[in-house]
Amino acid sequence: MWAYESVFYQIYPLGFCGAPFENDGVLEHRITKIADWIPHIKKLGANAIYFSPLFESDTHGYNTRDYKKIDVRLGDNEDFKNLCKDLHNNGIKVVVDGVFNHVGRGFPQFQDVCANRENSKYFHWFNIDLNGNSNYNDGLWYEGWEGNYDLVKLNLYNPEVVDYLLDAVSFWINEFDIDGIRLDVAYCLDFEFLKRLRCHTDSLKKDFFLVGEMLHGDYNQRMNDEMLHSATNYECYKGLYSSFNSMNMFEINHSLLRQFGPENWTLYKGKHLLCFVDNHDVTRVASILTNENHLPLIYALLFGMPGIPCVYYGSEWGAKADKSQGDPALRPSFKEPEFNELSEFISKLADIKKNSKALNYGDFTSTVLTNKQCVFRRSTGDETVYVAINADDQEYTAYFGAEKNQVTDLLSGAIMNLDGGLKMAPYSAYFLA
Repeated sequence: MWAYESVFYQIYPLGFCGAPFENDGVLEHRITKIADWIPHIKKLGANAIYFSPLFESDTHGYNTRDYKKIDVRLGDNEDFKNLCKDLHNNGIKVVVDGVFNHVGRGFPQFQDVCANRENSKYFHWFNIDLNGNSNYNDGLWYEGWEGNYDLVKLNLYNPEVVDYLLDAVSFWINEFDIDGIRLDVAYCLDFEFLKRLRCHTDSLKKDFFLVGEMLHGDYNQRMNDEMLHSATNYECYKGLYSSFNSMNMFEINHSLLRQFGPENWTLYKGKHLLCFVDNHDVTRVASILTNENHLPLIYALLFGMPGIPCVYYGSEWGAKADKSQGDPALRPSFKEPEFNELSEFISKLADIKKNSKALNYGDFTSTVLTNKQCVFRRSTGDETVYVAINADDQEYTAYFGAEKNQVTDLLSGAIMNLDGGLKMAPYSAYFLA
């Protein structure tokens, strides 16, 4: 699967392109801006893009109106078709957000139910109670996602709804030649729907990638040979930054051992979770880390641990934003990309990751672990890489039983001798092959 050997770059199109929050119905070809960033994305080393919602919606993209139409605030279908061609011509795969759990109030089929009530042919597309009322005084009650009534829950047990959504997926593949779908709130989606989706996409395009937004619980319930290929690794998201802020590297390493360690009982051995240090829903990592010297190190950990690394646009040069400022602050429009020392470091990590079987498919073993340092081993048998991180402001010497005393640091190109241990500079990271 191509995704397991990729580095993802996440773009939230409505924010990235500076679209108004409310859908004003005015066609503006803003999405063409993304094509101007292709050289930057390639320089960074990303070879796949995950687009947050870009189909016609009421406001933020997750309240869909039309699954077969690019949001007018971004452009038209021809604009996105051309963008996908540009990305593919530059060796970049395309994954789009599939919001299949719910729709917006502007969804025509829901509007038909509001107008015609039980006489609507779409009445059973939703979970409706004619004896109640909604926050919008519709004269009927309907189920909203987690109590958000601008997000009207679809009835995925209705075969008509499932067929409608699968037809939209066929359209995306045929029209735009997309390579995968990230499923919004996948933890809410019915198992049978996910099975139908997997079977459908498998039949349409070889190596089509399905990744689900999962927050907690056992990801294997939906990430398996019949449903999703991957899931978002929220379990490790908090551990990544918390380990640095509390100077407790045990936290993230124990999560990784629980997920991928050498014991038979580990949860996700051999699987590939989508991993991140921030995204469109959470505080940017440069704002959440209390020591800016840890910023390159958290990316080293992200690219060294098992999984598929995903970088959120702007964070590669250290952009800041706090969740307390509201979602729009997390989803800004930058005039142009920046490429600084952090970006250069991430590009090196991306190059190493994409070209290493050990980092893409290797097992995970913790070899050195203290509060402020960690060394772990990634190995496929024929290739081994040791990832070493010193989060302290003091030099540290790590001793571990590497297969060979002479190793190459893939980050610096330096040949190092481990006879006297690995001397780690303050705030440093090493990828030793």
